[in-house]
Parts: sequence; C-alpha cells; structure tokens
Amino acid sequence: MSNVFTNSEVLVPHRNARLTLFGRLLIIDRAQAGWKQAHIAAAMGISRRCVQRWLARYRAEGEPGLRDRSSRPHHSPSRTPASTERAVLDLRERERVGRDEIAVQLGMAPRTVSRVLARHGVPHLALLDPITGQLIRASKTTAVRYERERPGELVHMDVKKLGRIPDGGGWKAHGRASGSIQRDRHTVVGFDYVHSLVDDHSRLAYSEVLADEKGPTCAAFLERAITYFHAHGITRIERLITDNAWQYRWSLREVCAAHGIRQKFIKPHCPWQNGKVERLNRTLQTEWAYRQPFASNDARTAALAPWLEHYNTGRRHSALGGKPPISRLRPTS
Repeated sequence: MSNVFTNSEVLVPHRNARLTLFGRLLIIDRAQAGWKQAHIAAAMGISRRCVQRWLARYRAEGEPGLRDRSSRPHHSPSRTPASTERAVLDLRERERVGRDEIAVQLGMAPRTVSRVLARHGVPHLALLDPITGQLIRASKTTAVRYERERPGELVHMDVKKLGRIPDGGGWKAHGRASGSIQRDRHTVVGFDYVHSLVDDHSRLAYSEVLADEKGPTCAAFLERAITYFHAHGITRIERLITDNAWQYRWSLREVCAAHGIRQKFIKPHCPWQNGKVERLNRTLQTEWAYRQPFASNDARTAALAPWLEHYNTGRRHSALGGKPPISRLRPTS
C-alpha cells in the first residue's frame, strides 16, 4: 500500500466519512489484487456503489483523488451579496451594536446578520473593549443566567463614577498631548456619579448624574426612580439588589420599608451577580458618555435624558428578542 498521506490526515479524518484514507487505499489495493467489487464491499461493510465511486475517482485523478474534498457548493445563489456583507461589517465596526440593531438599520433578518458576522470571524461584543472596540480577554461571567417573570419583581441598582469633562473639552476632543489634564497636573476636574436602576424583567432603566454617592443622595435617587418606574407601568417593586456598599445597606432601609421593597445584596467581590445594571453601566459608557467628544461636562449631562429615552423605547435588546424594554410593559395613560 503506497503512503500518500500525512500524519495529520491519518489522525484527523473527515468526521462524517465512512472511510478514512486508509480504507480508500485498501479498496484500491484489493481491486488491483483481483478482488471483485462485491467482495470488497462485503469485507469492508460498505455498498458496492461506494466501492465503484472510489475506484472511478482513483482512475480519473490518481491518488490525490482519494483525499477528502470540501463540501462547500461551487455556487451559492442565495448568499448575501458582498456589498451587503460589507455594510454589515462597516456598521458593526463603526457603531459597535448588536445584530438586532444592525438588522433593523439595514433591513435584514437578524439571523442573516449573525451568519455574516460569524463568516467573517467578528467576535462577540462581550469580548471587545467597550471604549476602543479592540479584542480583549473576556471578563468573568456566571453560568447561571436568569430573568424574573414579571416587571418589578427584582430591580438592580448601582453607581458608575465618571471623570468630569473640563470646559472646552478633554483629551478625547483635543488629544492627550494638547489641552488635556495630562499637561497640567494641577487642574482639578473631579468626578460625576451616574446612579442607575434597572428592572430585571423588562430592562427598563433610569439614570441620573449626581454630585456624589452618599447615603442621602442614593436614597433620594431611589425615590425618583420609583416614581419613574411607576409612570412607565411598574407600579410595585418587590426586591432591590445592590452591592454591599454602606450607603446601600443603611441609607436605603427607610425608602425600601416605605414602599414594601425587600433588599438583597450580592456576595462580596461578585459584581456579576448584579450583572444587568453592570451591563447598563458599560452601555452608558459606550453609547452615551464616550460616544462623542463633548465640549463641556454640562453638554454630556444634558445628553443623558434623550439617550435614556431612546434606550427604553427604541434601542433593541438581544435579550428581549430584538425589542426595546417598553415592549414588555403595559401602556400607561
């Protein structure tokens, strides 16, 4: 038997092939030794037609004809046009949005967008840096995924600290070497604190930019968030989950008691247990705070409310089947 294959071909045969390259060569050797095709088929447990096919391929192409061939069709008339695939890739790279948003903007089926992204090896958004879009190592996640059955059954609360923007714009507007705080170490810019509340079932979100994250500030924010949720159809909040910060453990007790809300806390050093609001924090950064270079901190703050309205009523969520959070809430008068 002639040795016409490499080690990789021997160790990793086509997983759907009934015969490996060894078996095909054995057919040829037995046929050349005078075996009848019926006897070869019976001895190897295959059909006569299979024996005929490999013998015909050997006569036409020689030993290379016994190697595995690609099952990819020569023509794919229903494949997405190259121009459309290019538009999908450009939109994904430019906007860094999910398949549902791409599908709506380009008038395509979400499944088609997924196939295009997979065909070109585009990584999932979760594997990309939220600011630069570069591929990074995935953060720690939990295998236990859940979603509450009704709005208000569980809400998530958190605070995200953002550096303030100096008047005239920061380094995103002028570059790190010109007009940024990197040149003047004495410039005091400070921080904004973005407080957020997210409903587990509908993903309805409410956020405010506040001056600090002290207890009274958190309690007042929760009161306003409860009013916002009530106006959008979530008339009762049953449970509130937060991290173990002091202001959450002690300053929210009176508000929660007044509204009949049960407090829950994540395990220490396990922020993924509060994952839905953590995911909102990342979306806030990529689609609002760092989406464009703002000329002032007030301009960025003013842009939050319109973006939040879009998030709740227009932005499509893959977890909601490509629909916005408002789609899971009853209309309010």
